[in-house]
Amino acid sequence: MPTIAHRHIDVDGFNVFYREAGPADAPKLLLLHGFPSSSHMFRDLIPLLADRFHIVAPDLPGFGLSDMPSRDSFAYTFDNIAGLIDRFTERVGFDRYAVYVFDYGAPTGFRLALKHPERIAAIVSQNGNAYEEGLSDGWSPIRAYWQPPTQTNRDALRDAHEGHDEVAIHARHARRVGGFARWLLARRLLPEPSRRARSRSAGSRRQGKNRQKAR
Repeated sequence: MPTIAHRHIDVDGFNVFYREAGPADAPKLLLLHGFPSSSHMFRDLIPLLADRFHIVAPDLPGFGLSDMPSRDSFAYTFDNIAGLIDRFTERVGFDRYAVYVFDYGAPTGFRLALKHPERIAAIVSQNGNAYEEGLSDGWSPIRAYWQPPTQTNRDALRDAHEGHDEVAIHARHARRVGGFARWLLARRLLPEPSRRARSRSAGSRRQGKNRQKAR
């Protein structure tokens, strides 16, 4: 079984976590995960390829164990994410590589290819759209979360979340998957006092369950 190293690297002050495996002199392969996941999704794939490729799989900004700066200091756009991953590839010595893209990894990886086509040996795309029109109608409720976080948009999202329409259904699903999705929904949907109140309410419920168990 090939050894998978878990590493961190500083990219212009941003801490990026990544998994690395395979011979340093083998053809290079960059794995870019999707939403709401991390490089953990490649834990079974990496050992299957590590005998033939030098593999690097980073956690994208805001995902996994990479830094998650506030939106005041980092704009979570694909342009910014791709720019940071571009610098990451330079820091780890990936001057020419194949890239595997999945879901959110696609608009990230495609931007790398457009910026540095001479560096890209191959592209493998799984569930990756190259254009917004490629998204099905099922994404329509989620598009609301992509809008700028103005007070008007926050109010609209909160109203939808409190109702029973399709946006609320997607919101409940995203909370179940947890992690980045839960953080994103909380930041998008709830003002700070509401987040604190919801946290206190959850804590009270847990205490109540613990008291029942103690009895």
